[in-house]
Amino acid sequence: MIDRFNIRIYGLLINEDKVLITDEFRLGILMTKFPGGGLQFGEGPVDCLKREFMEELGCEINILSHFYTTENYFSTKLLPFESQLINIYYRVEVKKPYTFQTTDKKFDFPDMVDGVQCFRWGVIEDINEDEFTFPIDKIVLMKLKNEQ
Repeated sequence: MIDRFNIRIYGLLINEDKVLITDEFRLGILMTKFPGGGLQFGEGPVDCLKREFMEELGCEINILSHFYTTENYFSTKLLPFESQLINIYYRVEVKKPYTFQTTDKKFDFPDMVDGVQCFRWGVIEDINEDEFTFPIDKIVLMKLKNEQ
């Protein structure tokens, strides 16, 4: 029986027709997802996302609007314990010029060590949903495409 939640908060940083994507190696798997991460106790979703962008990209964000919250039941089995997954996505903006590094190559890591990540821009219209690792990110991508 699942008796805990895993709440994840993600940011959709859109620049013209592109969205920022992160490629990561965590928990022994390669994954592609949107930037963000886990909500910590004592932290609100917006504070979580601001912290995650500062930790991962070294930049401050402004929250523009709520975009999507998980509507169906999903569980995660990646952690040592199974939990119910709740994802919240926000549209965000970052002051230009962007100061974080991006690459054009998927999984462009200097070393394959746990926690390594890189960022790249994907043209929303051209991204295949199968490029994303997790089902909720695929739903979000389809919602983004429907807005284009």
